[in-house]
Amino acid sequence: MGKKKPVKTLKSLAAGRPPTIQKQKPKSITRKATKALINKLHLLEKRKTQAIAKGDAKEEAAIDSEIMELGGLERYQEASLQGQRHDRGGDSSRVLMDWLKTQLPSMKELKDGKASRRSMLEVGALSTENACSKSGQFDIVRIDLNSQGEGILQQDFMERPLPVDDSERFDIISLSLVLNFVPDPKGRGDMLFRTTQFLRQPEGSATSPDAGFPNLFLVLPAPCVSNSRYLDEDRLEEIMASVGYAKTASKMTQRLVYYLWRKVSNCPRPAKSFSKKEIRSGASRNNFAITLG
Repeated sequence: MGKKKPVKTLKSLAAGRPPTIQKQKPKSITRKATKALINKLHLLEKRKTQAIAKGDAKEEAAIDSEIMELGGLERYQEASLQGQRHDRGGDSSRVLMDWLKTQLPSMKELKDGKASRRSMLEVGALSTENACSKSGQFDIVRIDLNSQGEGILQQDFMERPLPVDDSERFDIISLSLVLNFVPDPKGRGDMLFRTTQFLRQPEGSATSPDAGFPNLFLVLPAPCVSNSRYLDEDRLEEIMASVGYAKTASKMTQRLVYYLWRKVSNCPRPAKSFSKKEIRSGASRNNFAITLG
């Protein structure tokens, strides 16, 4: 019997993202082509994750080559930016701004010094021109694996140094179409738990002005929740509660699902373990999952 190959684990978010290529001038692509490109890259990333887990270096290299032919991470980001155009219903941060409008001070209060701006960490930032950036309400730190310009730090969230005090923590973290790029269920659970360490301590009671902070804005492709074998709305809420979050708002469209989670407790570790357990059966289901512990 041959020697069993060791199983590789993916330790950072970068391992689950398409490789980068030399920068090219962005080209406008149609909405249909945008969707097809993003779906194709997601499928290739899934196959790559499976190849890495099996230790199949030849298959991994072949998939990387195919991803590069499609344009790699930069082409994916280009397609994502096209999808954020107003005429295509993009920019998920507009949903966040709508949810937070009753919690944010007026511009006059900010100008008169009667209130201060909230701090935000935007993970997977593609632009400095989204609704949150233009609002003037936030001091924003933007990070991405492949920075698309000034104002976005090139950094892997899973390798970002942990805060030493509240001056390095945030009122809001945005994870818009980021969690679905983490290549394995355990890594997704690790990322969700890690967000709690970058948020400030829960403040105020349910009726206080701070009732909406600190919080996590999470956006996923809708099928990750609506059509997964291993994840539905109830299970996601249980997982989030286990790391200290309570859901305060949600919205599902044909393509995306949006959530606002408030950090309500400090958990030194997840309160409960979650394995990869089938919730729905059927050949048409996808395998998106989140595990903890």
